[in-house]
Amino acid sequence: MRDRIFSSVELLVYVFDAADEMDMGRFNDVMEALDEHSRDAKVFVLLHKMDLVAEEIRDQVFKDREQAIQTACQSYRGLTVRCFPSSIWDETLYRAWSQIVYCLVPNTKLLEDNLGEFCRICGADEVVLFESTTFLVIAHCEDKREGRVAHGDAHRFEKISNIIKQFKLSCRKAQAQFDGMMVQNSLFTSFFNLFTSNTCIMVIVSDPKVQTEAIQLNIEAARGHFDSLIPQSTGTA
Repeated sequence: MRDRIFSSVELLVYVFDAADEMDMGRFNDVMEALDEHSRDAKVFVLLHKMDLVAEEIRDQVFKDREQAIQTACQSYRGLTVRCFPSSIWDETLYRAWSQIVYCLVPNTKLLEDNLGEFCRICGADEVVLFESTTFLVIAHCEDKREGRVAHGDAHRFEKISNIIKQFKLSCRKAQAQFDGMMVQNSLFTSFFNLFTSNTCIMVIVSDPKVQTEAIQLNIEAARGHFDSLIPQSTGTA
């Protein structure tokens, strides 16, 4: 039975309840089985319900438990183990699952290289690909030319994802079809469009000389190319 469950595993998600003591015996049994049957597997450990841990000790609790997990995995040389704090009440769960989905997408380097070229052609500050059902981030790139300042909000993708989900829900209630949206102010223009069969794209442009129609035309023109790069199974990963 053990070999059937743990053979040919590419990625495993293990969840600890942060409010309880960690059952390291069971965790070690799972890691040992993975090491025996799927030595190259990637392991993501979520320390969930971190909101139940007092805020003043939350970071230290996570560091201590992460250290205990990494120490337990030192003898399993082939396994890649990453730990994330998570809670349904903030952006941490979204961030963890975005990293998990990212690992499941093949050819991410090729995808991001092409996304970077698309960003350059559009004269954009940033381009982001979201999975169209969960709105998890698949890939993104920023304009790294000299003088450009990186965005300071590390949680912006999670916030954008929640906004779009709520907007799509409102469209559904109004029996309207969501195809995309554009938000514009004095600082930037943001485009959010359905893109390939299982992704949405967000393009951020701050250069006022870039025409909105040109961005929309570039999105349309690039759709077929990116459809061939992104696996059809991304939405069900």
